[in-house]
Formats: sequence, C-alpha cells, structure tokens
Amino acid sequence: MTLHRVSVFAVNQNINFYHQNALNLADSYQQLTFGDVHASWKPYWPVSGDQQHPVRVLDVGAGSGRDAKWFAEHGCDVFAVEPAESLRRLGQQHTEDLEVSWLDDMLPELKKVIDLGIRFDLILVSAVWMHIAKSERKRAFRKLANLLAANGKLVISLRHGSFSDGRTSHGVSVEELEQFAKDHALHVCHKSERYADAMGRDDVQWQTVVFNLPDDGTGDLTKVRHIIVNDCKSATYKLALLRTLLRIADAHPGAVLDRTDGKIAIPLGLVGLYWIRQFKRLIDIGDIQQNSNPKLGLGFVKSNGWHKIKHLGADDLSIGSIFTSQDATALQETLKDTLDTIIQNPVKFTYIGNKENRVFGVVRKTKRKQSSLIVDSAFLESYGQFVLDESLWDCLRIYHSWIEPLVVNQWVREMQSYSRNQERSIPLQTYYDCLIWVDKDHDTREVRKKVDALRQCGTVIQSVWSGSKLSDQYHVDHCLPFAYWPNNDRWNLLPTTTKENLNKKDRLPKSKRLHESKDRILDWWQTAWQSEQEQIRFFDEAVLSLPNLPTQCRNFEDVFEAMGLQVKGVKSRLLVGEW
Repeated sequence: MTLHRVSVFAVNQNINFYHQNALNLADSYQQLTFGDVHASWKPYWPVSGDQQHPVRVLDVGAGSGRDAKWFAEHGCDVFAVEPAESLRRLGQQHTEDLEVSWLDDMLPELKKVIDLGIRFDLILVSAVWMHIAKSERKRAFRKLANLLAANGKLVISLRHGSFSDGRTSHGVSVEELEQFAKDHALHVCHKSERYADAMGRDDVQWQTVVFNLPDDGTGDLTKVRHIIVNDCKSATYKLALLRTLLRIADAHPGAVLDRTDGKIAIPLGLVGLYWIRQFKRLIDIGDIQQNSNPKLGLGFVKSNGWHKIKHLGADDLSIGSIFTSQDATALQETLKDTLDTIIQNPVKFTYIGNKENRVFGVVRKTKRKQSSLIVDSAFLESYGQFVLDESLWDCLRIYHSWIEPLVVNQWVREMQSYSRNQERSIPLQTYYDCLIWVDKDHDTREVRKKVDALRQCGTVIQSVWSGSKLSDQYHVDHCLPFAYWPNNDRWNLLPTTTKENLNKKDRLPKSKRLHESKDRILDWWQTAWQSEQEQIRFFDEAVLSLPNLPTQCRNFEDVFEAMGLQVKGVKSRLLVGEW
C-alpha cells in the first residue's frame, strides 16, 4: 500500500470515528467552555468588529460547534468546517440561530473554503493538527496561510499524547510549525508552554501557537503590478489576458477545474471566450489600434472567424448561448485563432526573471468542430486548461476591484501611444467606452418576460422577499447587487415589489432575510425555469458563477446554498452593506 493510500485510509478512519461517536463526543465537548480550552491564547481572542465589518473566523475541525458558537455570540462572521457528518449536523443544530456557515470540507484540501474567495481575520485549527500526516502538513499549512487576511491570525493547537480508542495521530512539534511559518512569511507571535488537558486526561498535554500575516504574504500584488506597469509590451495582449483572468476570477469561482500542488486550472475555452468579448467593442465599434506596428494585424482577427461573427455583440457571447450553422463554425474558428494568439504571445512572454519561469501555462486539447453548440462548461473545457498559481488566482479574486481599474487605465495609455490612434485624435472617453465590460446593463428582460407570461396564464407571482402578490408594477432585483458584482444570471434575478427593491438599493440581503426567503426563492426558480433548455441554462450559469457546485448540478437547493456563500464572499471582499 502506498504512503498516500495509507494517509487517506487513516483520515477516513478518523472521520468515521467522529461520525460514529458524535453524540458522546459532542456531550464531552460541550461540558467545556471556550475559555476552558483556549485560555492559553486569550490575548489574541477576536475583538468584535462593527456590524458592517465583523471579524471573519474560520473554525477548522469545528466538531459540535462549541467554539463556533462562542465566536458568533461575540459578533464574528463564522465559517465552520467539519467533515464528520453527524458532528456537523449537531453543530448546525447548536448554532442554528447564529451567524455560522457550515461546510463539509477538511485539510489539507479545504477546497470548498478556498472556492469562497474569502480571507479570514482568524483561523482556528483546534485539536486537528495531530490527525494530519506529516507528508500532508506542508500543503495544509500553505492552504491555511493563503486564507489569512492582512494582519490575520492563525491559531493551531498541538496535542501531545496518543489515542487508545482507534483514532490515529502523528507526532507534533512547535519547531515544525515555526519552519512552515518561515516558508510562508508568517510571524510567530505566541507559543505557549505545554499545559494540562482540560478534560483531565493525565497522558495528554497541549500547546498553542499563534501566527500573524503582516501583509498578503505572497508577493502576487507586486507581480501583478509589474505586469501592468513595467513589463515590456508591443501590444495590449498582456493587459487583455490579465483583465480576462480578473473577470473570470471575480465572476466564475466555480470555473476552477483542478487544484494541485499550488496550481489551479480553469477552462481554456472560457479564457478565449472572455478575450473575444472584451475586444468586441474595441475592434468592431472603435476600430482602435492594439499594437505598436500599424502594419501588423491582430492574430485572432481573421476572415474565416472574427469577420463572420461581427454581427454578434459581446452580450451574445454569454454562458448558455446556443449557436448553429455558420455562427457555430465561425465562433469555433475565432476561439481557435484567439487561443493561438494567447499562447504564442502573452502566455509565452509573461515571465518573472528567467524566460522559462512563465507566469501562465496551457494544456491544450484537439477540438473537433461542432455544427451546433451550447456555450456551457463541457464546451469550454473541451479546449483544454489554462493554468496559473493558486495564490495568483486568489489574489485576482480578492483584489479584483482594485486591480482592474489599474489594468484599464494602463490599457488606455498604451492605446494612446500608438501612431494610428494618435492620427485619428480619438477622444479619451472613446477608449473607456470601448473597454466597458459586456454586462454593463441591468438586463432583466428575460426574467420580466417570464413573470409577465406566468401572470397572464393565471399564476400568482410573489415577491421573494415578503411573499406579497406582485401587481403590474413590479421590479426584478439582483440578489447580489449589480453595482458591485455585475451578474445577470437567472439565479441572481428575483421578482420583488417596487418598494422593496428601491428600499434594498445596492445592498446584500442579510443571512436571516435570505434564510427566511428560501422557500419563496426556490418556488420562483422551480416555477420559472421548468423546460429542459431553461434548466440547462440556469444550472450552467450557476455552476460557473457560484462556489462549491458540482459540474452536473441540477438541484435548486444546492444553488441556493451556494448563493448564500457567494453573498458572504462578496460582502467580505467588497465590504457591501446589508439589507
């Protein structure tokens, strides 16, 4: 049996123990208070933030929810991770009236947590580290470090003492953690002496180590700034690729296909599609030069591809769109030409130091042309994978709203420097108008058509927020406000009264309000999107835009849970007010 299989077996054995013994374990856990267990690092206990900026806490191995409950009762926004189903269920019951989001996840992957795109002010790993095999700890520590917000604290408790009940454990030491901290630019701000077990077991002692992240800890912001400002450019291609990735990272957390060894992979076809969408206005409307040599054309603008989809607007090239006949052929040809250009130019020439140290990678697949197609996950994945560092992807997600304006401004400056653009005396506003992203409008037309059609058939449509019957004068609300997160997907568009929507403004629904509206939101989705084609589009949009949904998701309740997590993520990243 390989080392990896042994490790996986041990992990599953431990999870099964906690699952099978949940009631007894929960009873013993709840007999102790938070203060009993965590007194050794009391100076670092989180101080409650205000309601708009609560302390964000990640409790890894949350068990039956004792610590998660304490954090929530002290004003924190808590995410509790517990892989043992029975314990997690008890924890959910224990915290059901509090601001706690429960996730079925575990170290070292923490995939579902990472997909949230949230950085945490405090991460607690209590009575967990001894269960992680030594071969997995470096990876686990990296994952935890990358989830910290600036000045965030990582708290790890170490159990010294073995088990006699069937659970497996591995030796632990402060020295091991200190080395990991050095590797990931974390500062050790507290390490306790060994102290007695709060449950009175003589053969068990504990230590607690607290780490601090003084900055983003990755250097990725510096890397991104170098690409934007200092990198040599003979065309706007590097900026175009960076903006493409920024947009995908912000809009499509569900697009991640794989996370392995600090790398992530997203659908190569999605990168090509977004590249095409952002150049549509620049080329077809503005005819604005995009390189320093006016005699050179653009590698992705060719007669058999781009010129045959000129009649399509950027908004036509969206997830869920259907293409047939000549349009399908021309779009596939354009994607091929676009990917050739991306691979041969910005991917090849964006590197740090040595030319072989490329920032981006591509795994391309041979693609057979289709006579008709749906722009869905399967189609976009069929072109291959685009690969970049996980930390860089996370940086693009977290700091999207700060980085994108820098990219756009630099792109405008580059275009202004090109001779043909100077000769035409293109107004400054024209450059910015042509760089406006495709989803610039509150496009609620399809949903309004659906509401009107249902009402004409006698179906009573209610406001999802209050249950009030809708009159002829109603609104369609973006659950996640368009001003902060431009998204016109069907799951995000909800019927409501005019008064409620005007009162909500550009705010996010509070967790309590969203929970109270769950049945009405599910009822709306199930009523509105009944046909096979409608559901294909609904779920394809949701899978790419929301965290933690499987590729073949066809469950409205799963979409609702993912929507709630996305609300929390947008609130965390963009500091949006609540309603």
